Amino acid sequence: MPTWLTLGGLLAGIVLGAYARRAGGEGWIEAVLSPIGTLWLNALQITIVPLVASLVITGMMHMARAAQAGRMAALTLGTFASILVGGAVMAAFLTPAILAAFPVPEGVAEGFAADLANVEAGPLPAFGDFLTSFIPTNIIAAAAETAMIPVVIFAAALAIAATRLGPIQRDAIAVFFASIANAMLVIIGWVLKVAPLGVFALGARLGANVGLSAVATLGHYILVVSAIGVAVFAAAYLIAAIKGRAGLPAFVRAILPSQAVALSTQSSLASLPPMLAAARRLGIAEDTADFVLPMAVTVFRATGPAMNLAVAIYTAHLLDFELGAAAIFAGIVVASLTTLGSASLPGSISFVSAIGPISIAMGLPVAPLAILVAVEVLPDIVRTIANVTMNVAVTGAIDRHAPAAAGNDA
Repeated sequence: MPTWLTLGGLLAGIVLGAYARRAGGEGWIEAVLSPIGTLWLNALQITIVPLVASLVITGMMHMARAAQAGRMAALTLGTFASILVGGAVMAAFLTPAILAAFPVPEGVAEGFAADLANVEAGPLPAFGDFLTSFIPTNIIAAAAETAMIPVVIFAAALAIAATRLGPIQRDAIAVFFASIANAMLVIIGWVLKVAPLGVFALGARLGANVGLSAVATLGHYILVVSAIGVAVFAAAYLIAAIKGRAGLPAFVRAILPSQAVALSTQSSLASLPPMLAAARRLGIAEDTADFVLPMAVTVFRATGPAMNLAVAIYTAHLLDFELGAAAIFAGIVVASLTTLGSASLPGSISFVSAIGPISIAMGLPVAPLAILVAVEVLPDIVRTIANVTMNVAVTGAIDRHAPAAAGNDA
C-alpha cells in the first residue's frame, strides 16, 4: 500500500539521518538527499493554487445548484456549513489548549524549526491591510503571491456568479475548472507515486538535525490532531442524542457496521451502503436518507476544517510561530471553504489541497506538510470514522425537519 510505503520511507530516512548524525556524516545527507527532498516538496507545492481555485469553483457551483433544488437542499447545505465552520472554530480554541497541556517534547522543536522552516513564511499585514487584502486589485498577482484568502474568495464569487449564467456558459465554466482540477490531481498523483523517495530524503535530513526524537514528535502530532477528530466524533453522538429520532442507544447500535467499514476501508464512499442501512434502522425517512447521505459523501467532510486547522496550528506551535487573531481568522475562513472542494478526494491528496492553503493564509511555511503527509494514514482513520458517524447523525437531525421541507419541494 503506497501510504504505508510512504510512512516506511519516512521512518527509514529518520533512522538513516540519526545514524549519520551520530557518526558525524550528516554532510553527505545535506549534499545528496536534501536537494531530492526539496525537489519533491516543490513539485507538491506547485499545484496548490490552481488546484484549490478549481476545486472551490466546482464545489461551490455544485452546492449552489443543489441549493436551488428546494428547501430540503438548502436545509441540508446550511446544516453542513454550520458544522464545518463550528468545527474550525472549535479547533482554533481546543488545539492550543491541548498543546498547552501536552506540549511538544522538549528540545525537539528547535531541530524541527532548523530543518523545516527553510521556506520563509509570509508575514501577516496589519489588521486593516489584512481586511482590504480580501479583495485585491489583481487576482493574478494575488495568485502569484499565493495569497490564498483572496484567491478562495474570488473563486467562490466566480462560482456563484457562474450559476447565474445560461446553461451553455455555466456548463462551459464548470467543465473547464473541473478539467483543470482533474489535471492537477493527475500531477499530484505522479508526485505522490514517488512520495516514499521524497519523504525518505526529507526524513533523512530531519533525522540528521533532530535524531530519533523526531519519531516521538510525529507520534505526539498524530495524537494531538486525532484528538480534534475525536472531538468531532463525540459531537456526532451529541447531535444524535439531542436531535435524533431514535435516541442515543439506538444510534450507537445502528452506526457500528458503518464505523467498521470506515475503519477497514478509510473511505466514506465505501461506507455509504451501511450508512443507508443505519438510517433505515433508526427510522429515518427513506427520502431524507437517500438525499442527505449521498450529498454528505460528496460535499461534506465534518472533520475537514477542524483537523486541517489543527495541523496548521500544530505546525505553528512546532516552529514557534506566534499566531494572532488575524491568522486564526484567516485559517478558519480558508479551512471552511477549501473543505467543500476536497471532500471526495483521497486522504493524501486532500491533505495537500486543503492544509497547504490554510498554512499559506496563516503566514506559515508549507514545508512541514511534506513530512506530516507521510503519517496522515493514521489520523485519516479517525477522520473517516468521525465523518461517517457525523453523516448519519446529521441525517437524523435533518429528518426532523424533512416533512415540511419535502412538502414544499413536491
